[in-house]
Amino acid sequence: MGNQESKIQVQEVRPPAIEIRDLVKVYKLYDRARDRVKDAFGLSGRKAQKRHYALNGVNLCIRKGETVGIIGTNGSGKSTILKIITGVLSPTSGQVHVDGRISALLELGAGFNQEYNGIENVYLNGTMMGFTDREIDAKLPDILEFADIGDYVNQPVKTYSSGMFVRLAFAVAINIEPEILIVDEALSVGDVFFQAKCYHKFEEFKKMGKTIVFVSHDLSVISKYCDRVFLLNKGTLLGEGSPKEMIDAYKRVLVGQYELPEGDPGTISGGEGQAALEGDAPKPGEAVNPDVQEYGTKQAQILEYYLTDERGVRALAILKGSRFTLHMRVRFQAHVPAPIFAFSFKDALGTEITGTNTMIEKSFLESGEPGQVKDIAFTQKMSLQGGEYLLSLGVTGYEGDKFQVYHRLYDVLDVTVVSDKDTVGYYDMDSTVTVTDAREGQ
Repeated sequence: MGNQESKIQVQEVRPPAIEIRDLVKVYKLYDRARDRVKDAFGLSGRKAQKRHYALNGVNLCIRKGETVGIIGTNGSGKSTILKIITGVLSPTSGQVHVDGRISALLELGAGFNQEYNGIENVYLNGTMMGFTDREIDAKLPDILEFADIGDYVNQPVKTYSSGMFVRLAFAVAINIEPEILIVDEALSVGDVFFQAKCYHKFEEFKKMGKTIVFVSHDLSVISKYCDRVFLLNKGTLLGEGSPKEMIDAYKRVLVGQYELPEGDPGTISGGEGQAALEGDAPKPGEAVNPDVQEYGTKQAQILEYYLTDERGVRALAILKGSRFTLHMRVRFQAHVPAPIFAFSFKDALGTEITGTNTMIEKSFLESGEPGQVKDIAFTQKMSLQGGEYLLSLGVTGYEGDKFQVYHRLYDVLDVTVVSDKDTVGYYDMDSTVTVTDAREGQ
């Protein structure tokens, strides 16, 4: 009986589709262009270059049939690791083993000749993947139907908009019978209808047992579609686990609340290793917009601002449907008869979505006196749809009939809302749905 159980367990473990061992990618950085030339010919009399580790000793295994996400801040090595997997880049050291036909949708323009028209690029990509012209002929109608770019398919791709380009690139990528599909942020340029079409295709691929690898800053997509997530930071693999666990870890990375032993890359696996992320609380002003706009009389000044999630942990990514708190610390430099503390969320286009203030909430009706410091906390449920929003803050008030702005900060924080279910519009009405059989005669 024991042997039978062992055999069953072995059968449940799927073989690797992608296996990476001790992967290192080093770039040489030069202060001057001539140092690069000298070093190429071995003429530099001193160390002319600096070594930048885009990837440093990364180990990971992606099994067949998994949908896996790779997340991390800019410069963490996400795109580099995909380029090495697909053969676009060569590693400095380490091993990469891929078992299966790969189709990759990397940055816009990769694999396409800008002078060729759409049809010619379809055949170019198909040929590079090992298909004959006859095989591509058979796939062409499906590719053109999915891309849906009309007569533009006969125009040079250099004339395409980014949306048309990604439509054609994705249509080619999914119709060449890949066993492994790799997508690197490219879908973010498509319109919402095309994105929905693509994600529906991902669902089909998952049911077919294909392997999908996502690299995305859209944590909602990672949360909704991925079975497992890898977290990279500065070329090091911090950990792997469920989407919820790794997104939570990533939230701490965003605000600097993780600390690894010196000289030890460390890992976080599932719920383990969370202590490695605790670290010190971020200093005021960390992870904020470097080009923040501010103005006001400064009779009252905003000293500090941050968000905490429902557990009280500082975060720049909030789970939709959870409660979170916005914190402000304000110092009064002069007598302010009736200060109003306010915040608002805007989308990337600058449209104000929602917000409130202490006057609306009837929560603070006192004056502020010189030297006083007040901590203000707005706690609420996050009902915005998944996506990125800009947070603005203000301290205003009335002196007689005159409206005064004491301190206003525009777009200070980029806040990500993580969601696995987005409804129509800006916010979720949190509907409860019932469907029952109708009775005749009623």
